[in-house]
Amino acid sequence: MFPNLLKHCELCSMNLKCYAEYTKNMIKEVLSLENILNESHIRIREEARDWEGAIRRAGEVLVQAGSIKPGYIDKMIRSVKELGPYIVIMPGFALAHAAPCEDVIKSDIALITLKNPVCFESPNDPVSVVLCLGCTDSSSHLDMLSVIAELLMEEDRIPEIAKAGSTKEVIEVLTGGIASKEEEREAGRL
Repeated sequence: MFPNLLKHCELCSMNLKCYAEYTKNMIKEVLSLENILNESHIRIREEARDWEGAIRRAGEVLVQAGSIKPGYIDKMIRSVKELGPYIVIMPGFALAHAAPCEDVIKSDIALITLKNPVCFESPNDPVSVVLCLGCTDSSSHLDMLSVIAELLMEEDRIPEIAKAGSTKEVIEVLTGGIASKEEEREAGRL
């Protein structure tokens, strides 16, 4: 009886490992860049006179997408006025957001680059890239943020995004040119 129990435990262990790998791959697929940041939610070289204008421009992308109501934009601006430029989380980059509220219809993200960088009165000024995040609850955005943070934290990503001339270039920078490297590898050039 004891050998059967050991065999059963081995099978359970293998099943758990397979399930864990399957789950990990499903999470990666769900949290892929394409599922988090839609190319239609990227705007290049937007014009804004100041940080408020930059937040408005980024928020308007999500209003047009039907993800947030205009009131959420006002809440993002109010948050910065009340709490300071805490949203400027790294040099040249601001993560515009506010607390989850009734003005968020569905969790979504938009990214804009600015034609002329703006100042938030932060040590990380001037800002040339703004990511706008609207979330329906206080926990659903954590997975999205971790994927975005991982993509942005690599050295020189923000300046490269700021220089991008098209939405496709932004996607390529965010993905590290993965697609073009795979294409070259398939063509036998790598």
